[in-house]
This record gives sequence, structure tokens and C-alpha cells, in this order.
Amino acid sequence: MRHKKAGKRLGRTASHKKAMIRNMVTSLLEHERIVTTVPKAKEVRRIADKMITLGKRGDLHARRQALSFIRDSAVVAKLFEGLKDEYMERNGGYTRIIRTGQRQGDAADMAILELVNYAEGKGEAAAAN
Repeated sequence: MRHKKAGKRLGRTASHKKAMIRNMVTSLLEHERIVTTVPKAKEVRRIADKMITLGKRGDLHARRQALSFIRDSAVVAKLFEGLKDEYMERNGGYTRIIRTGQRQGDAADMAILELVNYAEGKGEAAAAN
């Protein structure tokens, strides 16, 4: 029985799940939008909102906590300098899940997980620079 065990298992071992979620949170904060399955999106959303809250705190301890989870120091710098200002007035709910239908191969429910301030042109302009 899984009493008092938070989160979905996602068909993986604990270490694989942790590594996958760390990579997905890093990608989400870097690109501000990722495509994944609905259960994975729901798990990643929990952690990503916590990371943005750490970014809003902005102190050294919060930065070290974020660095212990996020894999790329450039993404942590982006979180604590750029994204922090965008979400300072918002009290939670920093991500949105948009369901996109089923995947062709195995009919898994797919979704787009994005930050609420994501703008189509802003992501492309940042990629061009």
C-alpha cells in the first residue's frame, strides 16, 4: 500500500522519476513551454511552481535550494533575475496545462505545459538572439 506517498509513480523507479522531473523542470524554465503527457505535466507543475516561488524569495538560501534541484546554473540565473519580476505580483498558479489530444503511437493523453506569461513571439525572439 502507498499510504502517505505523495505524487504519481509514473511507471518508473524513484531515482528515474526524480531525474526525469528535474530535467523537465529545467527545460520548462529554460524554454517556458514543453510538450509532455498529462500525468507528467501535473507532476512537473507541482515542482515548477515551487521553484518559481523560490525565485521570488530571491535570497541566497533560496538560490542554493533551486541549484540543488535545477540542473543548469544559467536557468537558475534566469529564474532569479528574469522570471522573478514577471511573477512577483502573482500569488501562485504560475503554470498552465493545455490538453492537446492523444499521441498517435500509444494514444497517451498529451498536454502543453507552459508558464502563464509565455508569449509566442517572445520565445522565438529569445531563441534568435
